[in-house]
Amino acid sequence: MLHTIHVEIDASGRVHPLEPSERVPIGRALVVVLESDSSETALLAEKALAADWLRPEEDEAWAHLQPHK
Repeated sequence: MLHTIHVEIDASGRVHPLEPSERVPIGRALVVVLESDSSETALLAEKALAADWLRPEEDEAWAHLQPHK
């Protein structure tokens, strides 16, 4: 039977469950390494920053870097 446990892995490779009541059982496991939190933060900030990025003034400021159409 498969059981999912959310954990953090420290710099020494030790596994720490995120839920204090969760216990990592003895046995074999598959580890899926998720992207770091920094990319998640960037994705969450994208919507807020888009309000500034999508203004006509921004398009004008960066127009010299765009290829001619």
